[in-house]
Amino acid sequence: MEIELTASMMCADFGNLKREVSELEAAGIDSFHIDIMDGRYVPNFAMSLNDLRFIRAATRKPLDVHLMIEHPNNNIGLFIQNLHAGDTIYIHPEAEYHPSTTLQKIIDAGLIPGIAINPGTSVETVYEMLRIVKKVLVMSVNPGNAAQMYLPYVGSKIDKLLSLRKEMGVEIYWDGACGEDKIRAFAPKGVKGFVLGTTLLFGKNRPYEEILHGIRQMYI
Repeated sequence: MEIELTASMMCADFGNLKREVSELEAAGIDSFHIDIMDGRYVPNFAMSLNDLRFIRAATRKPLDVHLMIEHPNNNIGLFIQNLHAGDTIYIHPEAEYHPSTTLQKIIDAGLIPGIAINPGTSVETVYEMLRIVKKVLVMSVNPGNAAQMYLPYVGSKIDKLLSLRKEMGVEIYWDGACGEDKIRAFAPKGVKGFVLGTTLLFGKNRPYEEILHGIRQMYI
C-alpha cells in the first residue's frame, strides 16, 4: 500500500504562497491540508476561507479541509461551494450537536466525508460514525497549533481504528508531530496517509522534492 503525503499549509510561507503550492505540487505532494480554526473550538485562528479559495484555484491536487470550528453545520455550505469532487472535509464530532447531519451534506455534495479525532476522543464515542465516513484523521497532538508534542497514548487508539478499517470501510490518517519514526512505525500497520508540517517538511532549507522522495524511500 502506497502512503499519501499531504502538506499542512498553515506551516507554509504565506508571503510566497503561490510559489509554495507550485513547488509542492511539482515535488509530488498528494494533497494540501487546509486547517480552518475559529478561535472558539480551538484557542487559535488559522487559515481562512480566502486561503482555501486561493489554494483550490492554484492546484489540481485534492484538498483536505480540516474544520476546527464550532457547529460546522451552520456554515458548511461556504466550504462545500469552494471545493471539487475528490476533496475531503473533516469535522470534529464534538463540535456539532448532530454530526451525521453535517456529514450527510458533505456526502450529498459529492465530497469525501471525514471525522477528526482529538487525542482525548475515544474510538467508542465515534464508532457508529465510522459507518458513514471514508476517512478518519487521528490527531496525535491537541488541535490548534503546530509544533506540539506527540501524545504517545494515541498509538493504541490508532491500532484499534486499524482493526476496524476493513469492517467499516475507512482509511486512517495521521495528523500532528509526524516524524520519520511515526511513518516507519505506523505506515506498515496500515495508516494510509500522513499530514506533514514543521517536523518533516517545512522550514528545512531543502527542496521539497528531495524531502518527499526521502520519505517515500524509507517506506519502500
